[in-house]
Amino acid sequence: MTNIQFFGAAGEVTGSCYLVSSGGMRFLVDCGMFQGGSDAAQKNLRALPFDVRDLDFVLLTHAHIDHSGLLPRLIMLGYKGPIYTTAATIDLLKVMLLDSAHIQEKEAEWQLRHRHRRNVSMRGVPQPLYTVTQAMTALKHLRPAEYGETFSPHPDAEVCFHDAGHILGSAIIEIKTGGQKIVFSGDLGQPGRPVMNDPTPISEADVLVVESTYGNRLHRSLEDTERELLAAFQRTLGERHGNIIIPAFAVGRTQELIYMLVALVRSGRLAPMRLYVDSPMANAATQITLHHESLLDAETQALIEWQRQNPHKLDVRFITDVQESMALNDIRQGAVIISASGMCEAGRIKYHLQNNLPRPECAVLITGFQAAGTLGRRLVDGARSVRIFGQQVVVRADVHTIGGLSAHADQSALLGWLRHFRRPPAHTRVVHGESLAAETFAAAIREQLGWKNVEVPAYREELLL
Repeated sequence: MTNIQFFGAAGEVTGSCYLVSSGGMRFLVDCGMFQGGSDAAQKNLRALPFDVRDLDFVLLTHAHIDHSGLLPRLIMLGYKGPIYTTAATIDLLKVMLLDSAHIQEKEAEWQLRHRHRRNVSMRGVPQPLYTVTQAMTALKHLRPAEYGETFSPHPDAEVCFHDAGHILGSAIIEIKTGGQKIVFSGDLGQPGRPVMNDPTPISEADVLVVESTYGNRLHRSLEDTERELLAAFQRTLGERHGNIIIPAFAVGRTQELIYMLVALVRSGRLAPMRLYVDSPMANAATQITLHHESLLDAETQALIEWQRQNPHKLDVRFITDVQESMALNDIRQGAVIISASGMCEAGRIKYHLQNNLPRPECAVLITGFQAAGTLGRRLVDGARSVRIFGQQVVVRADVHTIGGLSAHADQSALLGWLRHFRRPPAHTRVVHGESLAAETFAAAIREQLGWKNVEVPAYREELLL
């Protein structure tokens, strides 16, 4: 008998974690951190409510923290086995998990200082979710897997990774165990978009666990997205003489934005400009992307070569030093700044928002999904004032949502990927979407594809096969 239990991304987007038991074998697919909302910290502390020492192996779809961010905690709780993922994901995790751990340590330090300042008496010393040392230990457990090559992490399992087209190294995972094929979509990319290849079609599965981040909506076309981006640049830089601030995920979205701006400059639709990328992680991720250039689509590879030959057309400045980052605040007009984090929850982006949100001549371009409870989501929802570093900041800058840049497939693309299945899976579970998106997408699968047994699982729900 095989059992799948949903320990995250069930009726919400973050915290992807699925426990699969088959015979005497137990393994995880993803081990992600919960993000956004006032209860995220407590949910991360309560996560992994099973004996991790009983796990035989872990499979990881990709590097985003909502899929990988609790791996150091898994190790801290006693897991000693291998973690299989793609080579590109391993390279990204060497940056992302250490950065996540650094944030956890700094958050614990801030809580301690906050108690002292307010003379709050509480038991114990605030502890980070995990430390940099624990993250470094987790990296030692990573094992590379190649796209399209089947391997056996356990005598009772055969596994194959396929390109999901979401970010560098992202994977759809096929698992054969107990006489059945289980497919985890991971996060699927939008076909026809720059940088990444289209998601690999899958033709059959007995059980499918599929994401639904944008399961209830359609993205703007790439042409409409470019027009909206151009209009924001013209209005802010050409007419109002302000700055453009772009919160962007350091991995995936930042690289896509750079290449889109390069393409617009090359075509003459944007004037030559200087672009500041203020994120050490984005800098590292861009170098890793170039190291794995063969994984990118042909158009992007050609664009990279053009940029190498014409570096003055789009002058990309990667900011790593803290003093250089602070100096960007002195630029009053003409600055285009891409910074992390993508949901505005941590990192240098918060300083740039604090400086530029009150200025009506400036603009903020939201380029990715904003989870409920995040600062980015409050901006998207039209908040006229937001709290940053404990202070109220009035929002006078324009806030543009550039939806067509999403690294996630929209409803049409998700359904298109599902149409490659030659027969409906016996069981389909819709995950990694807020409740409305997941339920809407589940209904679309039932109605448009005629599939049966399509459900949105609840947290800790079990699927017995």
